[in-house]
Amino acid sequence: VVERPFLGFSFVFGRHGEVKRKIAAQALRRFVGVVRKKTRRNRNVTIKAMVEDLGTYLRGWRGYFGFCQTPSVLHTLDAWMRRRLRCVVWKQWKTPAQRHRQLRALGIGVTLTHMTAGSNRGLWAMSRSKGLQIALRNAYFDSLGLPRLEPVL
Repeated sequence: VVERPFLGFSFVFGRHGEVKRKIAAQALRRFVGVVRKKTRRNRNVTIKAMVEDLGTYLRGWRGYFGFCQTPSVLHTLDAWMRRRLRCVVWKQWKTPAQRHRQLRALGIGVTLTHMTAGSNRGLWAMSRSKGLQIALRNAYFDSLGLPRLEPVL
């Protein structure tokens, strides 16, 4: 198996002559760096403004790299990016009381709200918690205008 990078893609030549187009490692590292910069938790912007800024970059990136032959990479990047945004929202809610109010307003049950809002785990760990994933589903970020990297089925 031979791999050749070209214009942000890696072309993998298999044994039987098949060629597979995937995103090059350097392009993935650059994407992760840009998303990290645009979704820093200490940026003093609303989540809506952050999603608008990120959406511009994502639409261009998806337009260029969206036809790769490795959809699992796009799925992984999409899930990671949305988890980062959940982390940002969790930090913006700041206090346990405000987190409790916000979770209840988003329709989370009392028990799960208490478990989630009262947790002392870190931001990144909480972004994967059941309560926050239910409250801030992918549909929430879709409603803010965040484009998906992977095609929606």
